[in-house]
Amino acid sequence: MIEKLEGIEKRFETVNEQLCSPEIVADIEQYTALMKEQKKLEPIVEKFREYKAAEQSAQEAQNVLNDSSMDKEFKDLALEELKAGKETMEACKEELTILLLPRDENDDKNVIVEIRGGAGGEESALFAGTLYRMYTMYAETKGFKHEILSAQETGLGGFKEISFSISGDGAYSRFKFESGVHRVQRVPETESQGRIHTSTATVAVLPEAEDVDVQINPTDLQIDTFRSSGAGGQHINKTESAIRITHIPTGTVVECQDERSQHKNKDKAMKILRSRILEQERERQNAEIADDRKSQVGTGNRNERIRTYNYPQGRVSDHRIGLTLYKLEQILNGDLDELIDALITADTAEKLRLSQTQ
Repeated sequence: MIEKLEGIEKRFETVNEQLCSPEIVADIEQYTALMKEQKKLEPIVEKFREYKAAEQSAQEAQNVLNDSSMDKEFKDLALEELKAGKETMEACKEELTILLLPRDENDDKNVIVEIRGGAGGEESALFAGTLYRMYTMYAETKGFKHEILSAQETGLGGFKEISFSISGDGAYSRFKFESGVHRVQRVPETESQGRIHTSTATVAVLPEAEDVDVQINPTDLQIDTFRSSGAGGQHINKTESAIRITHIPTGTVVECQDERSQHKNKDKAMKILRSRILEQERERQNAEIADDRKSQVGTGNRNERIRTYNYPQGRVSDHRIGLTLYKLEQILNGDLDELIDALITADTAEKLRLSQTQ
């Protein structure tokens, strides 16, 4: 591990030198790539340097203990320094082991979140709206921006489905464990006898694809235009500004009708299409190593029931890690950090376990 860390430190120093070069600064693309690499390497290098400083301190203390000419008072101080140095080294080694784990290459990306009402009719559509509100409120607390890409509203203010982007540094790392089936247990507003109903909504979290991630041949696309309409057929658009794009090789279909401009709808639809195709490719690759990932937190399978929101008991239970929190209202108002941090911790622990068995 030390040899690997020394290589990382050397690369970090090289990157820092390159970032000071006028030629690099003038090349925006190269400069941006190096800044990203520096940001990724910096926490590892800082922790490694802390480890080396503790190692040197422990070695100096050991030298004092080995020196027969030193009096007892000096040796007692050296013994304390040796103990502190070894403890720091051990702690740094544990942190470095985690920092060196394979990193999800999508963690820094923006995301596209797709929420669809599932079992439960209108109540599931209302629940989809509740989840949309929860995620956008959470995004705001993290300083992320969000934008609706496509939405199919229902008459009571829910969503049959809604797609929206969340933009910000590390957005995918915070949202990636939300993919799956979310279940709600509550008394619907339309229920006159006060009976608790169970409804579901599915959530898909896709890393936003960049042009370099997915190359789409224009000849593989079938683009249709049609007139958009609002909930219940209201607000009929007299021009054919709505867009439907079909990716013929995969059969993927995306519709977007939120904007009055056909051009804007097409841009949004292409953004969703690229991300869906990227996700399909990732799922294909993941299927090849499915045995290694079955036990990991948040496999992302959309048929996987991951969480229950129980209104009568005021609780939220995440079934993947057995975590139950009695703070339903706070969570629905965007207080998701405790849940997400626990999922990240469990995922890291599982990755550590797998790395130690390989």
